[in-house]
Amino acid sequence: MIKIPTEEELLLAACHFGHRSGKTHPKMKPFLQKKKSGTVNLIDLTKTVDALKKVVDFISKSFKKEDVILFVGTKPPAKEIIKKYAEEVNMPYVNEHWIGGTLTNFSTISKSIEKYKKMIKEKEQGEWEKYTKKEQIDLERELERLEKNVGGIKNMTALPNFLYIVDLVEEKTAVREANRLKIPIIAIVDSNANPDLVDYPIPANDDAIKSIDTITKTITEAIKEKQK
Repeated sequence: MIKIPTEEELLLAACHFGHRSGKTHPKMKPFLQKKKSGTVNLIDLTKTVDALKKVVDFISKSFKKEDVILFVGTKPPAKEIIKKYAEEVNMPYVNEHWIGGTLTNFSTISKSIEKYKKMIKEKEQGEWEKYTKKEQIDLERELERLEKNVGGIKNMTALPNFLYIVDLVEEKTAVREANRLKIPIIAIVDSNANPDLVDYPIPANDDAIKSIDTITKTITEAIKEKQK
């Protein structure tokens, strides 16, 4: 049984703080409290709890053992959290930079993945030693570039079944590609974003580390249950 965070726990994790009221997306108004903290919107945590219950229920009923969920979060507060929890459930992730076409042009991305794997293998087998120091430095730079671009998705052999996204505004390209391909999206949606863009919006602060961690951990625990 997955433990859903209580309103108090979400409050302690700063999940209730939205963006300034001037940046409010009209579609997010049903998820906000009528009162504000100064000029900052406050998210209604009863709605956050309800949304998390729906997401956990969705994963429980729809997620298959072999399914793949791509974790996406490239903003500084999300990077390490996305990597940590994706690796816990052996899922691919993007936490550095979303490359346009990651989903819609996956055949091209797959070539970069293959190149990355090939370079790692050649380096481990000592094949780089035959090159000059300058050539080895160039190879190292190329490997670092590929690590940043596709390192988190190196084991993704096909399009994912679902996406989990932190910050719809920051990851708008990922959202657009997933919508185009009709890949279901679970996402943390702050007060400045359009919840209609995703299938399972979770209204919450997408900037605070504790908020991102609390919600991502809940989703990861639900996935773990289905992997047993």
